[in-house]
Amino acid sequence: MTALAHEELVVLLDEDERPIGTAPKSTVHHTDTPLHLAFSCYVFDDAGRVLTTRRTLGKITWPGVWTNACCGHPGPDESLEAAVRRRLDQELGLVVDDVTCVLPHFRYRATAADGTVENEVCPVFCARAASGLDPEPSEVMEWSWVSWADMQTAATVPWLISPWAAEQIPQLAQAGVARWSDTAI
Repeated sequence: MTALAHEELVVLLDEDERPIGTAPKSTVHHTDTPLHLAFSCYVFDDAGRVLTTRRTLGKITWPGVWTNACCGHPGPDESLEAAVRRRLDQELGLVVDDVTCVLPHFRYRATAADGTVENEVCPVFCARAASGLDPEPSEVMEWSWVSWADMQTAATVPWLISPWAAEQIPQLAQAGVARWSDTAI
């Protein structure tokens, strides 16, 4: 089997957010990134804290940046929830319960300092941790459980966290993320 047989594919979208094909993930992120399907997930523990992760320096987009628990791309025939569970397991060795799409229509475009563009339709999920963490070093260089209030404060300092998290966190607060957070306890 060739290396391409195992390459992760992303779902490309038209401007009406309809699937129009796929492309290898390794070819999608550049200075003219096509619109594609992704997801973000915020994971809470039983104490209501939210997991933050720091992306490894080897990441193509936003290396070394603090962000939410996990982001990724569903495969062509994969449900978003299945993709969330798969990536949380791959990146963090984490099993979750109560996976819920909180922001189904989140979309963003951001340009990194090196010119690399993120251009995604990115539904946002929240979940509850059901196991301990075992982060994959090639994905996550650091992690921490923080209060939801601290996460909201971080969103007001855009250079402190990823651009998608800075946009998502205020929207999550409006959508009632307190169900998972320490503010509900």
